[in-house]
Amino acid sequence: MRHTTIAALGLALTATAHAAPSPGQTFFTQNCASCHTVDNKLSPLAGPGLFNVVNRKAASAPNFNYTDALAKAGAAGKTWTRAELDIFLRDPNKDVPGTAMPIGVADAKQRAAVIAYLATQTGQAAAPAAAATKTSTDQAGAWTGDKPGDLHHIKPHELIKPYASDSAGNGPKLAPRPNGAMPAVPPGFTVSIYADKLGKPRLPLRAPNGDIFLSEAAKGQITILRSKDGQQADTVSVYASGLSRPYGMALWPADKPQYLYVANVNSVVRYPYSAGDLKARGEPETVIEKISDTSGGHVTRTIAFSKDGKTLYLSVGSATNVAAGIGARPPQPLAQWEAKYGVGAAWGEETERAAVLAFDADGKNRRAYANGLRNCVGMLVHPTTGELFCSVNERDELGDNLPPDYITRVKAGGFYGWPWYYIGANEDPRLQGIRPDLKNKAIVPDTLIQPHSAPLGMVVYQSPKGARHAFPTAYEGDIFLALHGSWNRGTRTGYKVVRVFMKNGVPTGQYQDFMTGMVLSDRDVWGRPAAVEVAADGALLVVDDGGGVVWRIAPQK
Repeated sequence: MRHTTIAALGLALTATAHAAPSPGQTFFTQNCASCHTVDNKLSPLAGPGLFNVVNRKAASAPNFNYTDALAKAGAAGKTWTRAELDIFLRDPNKDVPGTAMPIGVADAKQRAAVIAYLATQTGQAAAPAAAATKTSTDQAGAWTGDKPGDLHHIKPHELIKPYASDSAGNGPKLAPRPNGAMPAVPPGFTVSIYADKLGKPRLPLRAPNGDIFLSEAAKGQITILRSKDGQQADTVSVYASGLSRPYGMALWPADKPQYLYVANVNSVVRYPYSAGDLKARGEPETVIEKISDTSGGHVTRTIAFSKDGKTLYLSVGSATNVAAGIGARPPQPLAQWEAKYGVGAAWGEETERAAVLAFDADGKNRRAYANGLRNCVGMLVHPTTGELFCSVNERDELGDNLPPDYITRVKAGGFYGWPWYYIGANEDPRLQGIRPDLKNKAIVPDTLIQPHSAPLGMVVYQSPKGARHAFPTAYEGDIFLALHGSWNRGTRTGYKVVRVFMKNGVPTGQYQDFMTGMVLSDRDVWGRPAAVEVAADGALLVVDDGGGVVWRIAPQK
């Protein structure tokens, strides 16, 4: 059997209500339902169900891979009273260090509303679902075969059919790193710890003086790592706090930055900046007041500036898996809608979602740039060609090996398929016949990645001038990409850093495993690569938000 979609869950929460949803229900639907259900008849694919959660013992929902940290808290007697939920939701990692819960609810009124809503969600647990009848026998991309140097080339014409296997709920159990365990890297390279005990860092950004900015969405802050010798961070300091799920960052202008731009979940702000600043100079200036009318679902917002510095690109992931509830037609005539929002633009709760938007550097002159990119988490402008690139998390619930995630150049006015098509003209069976006009307009991405690998942050490797630890010249111009790892594939995949091969600034379609070794079993992992950056000395920094570590990879001397 196939799992009921999270999109259907969201519809059920609203469509069956006899009155307007409460603030707590609305917040839950928009921000929590992509991982958790409150319906005792449905099984979530990612997080444990939250019906009967108030006064329930922590880590006690059946059939879920809780982290060791939360399981230990439950064994010690932690119970989800209203007071305990309030403490946990304010800052999950502070309350239970090591929890997999990525985001807190900083606003006290929103926390209270969510807890009040959860207190109403009760019922008797449904009988366990029958075991899946169709499992994948294709071990391509499985963690058991990962090792540095392995080559991969997934070809668009070789895709399997939808539902060749059942969808899985196989979230990782985050385990402590075993004593002495280190990631595996290719011969000729060494790996070490640049910084650790960082909580859940997400995206790095190198400043002109070599400082490394880190966005920490769960804490609502930007952190700076500073190193005297480049080998490890000597100081870790808070640059700015009080932000709303900050993720993407960019310095502008590139030659001599005057501002640090930060993308919150539903706004973009900037701070005056001068190289060497360790603290923000006052309150942030709001550049983009509102990104979209909805902020739930995918909440990472990535920003990048065009090579000439005149255009600010902003990626906005979809609100749902496959837009099942938006209907067959937009609220305006289709031609009028697409004239405003671009070819292939979705509507309803997906308006200006699954898209890249463009603005002038001051946040004005808002316009559509590209559509159909379900969740462009990694985004960059190629430093040589000036082309925009996205790494994209594709849709779920079509089986273990469909559709591939991908990395691609993004063309102005381009449409990349979501939600009606994937990897070109392959129609999603759940939305069959709705947009036949788009079939031949969906662009085939450049490099396909093993499905459900969850590609996130990426960087073009360019050796900084005078770098003492530059990579061999064969790596110059290739892209390093972090694969955060699967949570809904029967056999785990991802949890590694890969090298995407390029030729004259264009992806060749091949990629290669570069850093592996963070998976212990098909249940347990001790690290999750979230992003990469090139340090001032040429070393590659890998942000691991599962272990709270920044790894440093450099050639052996």
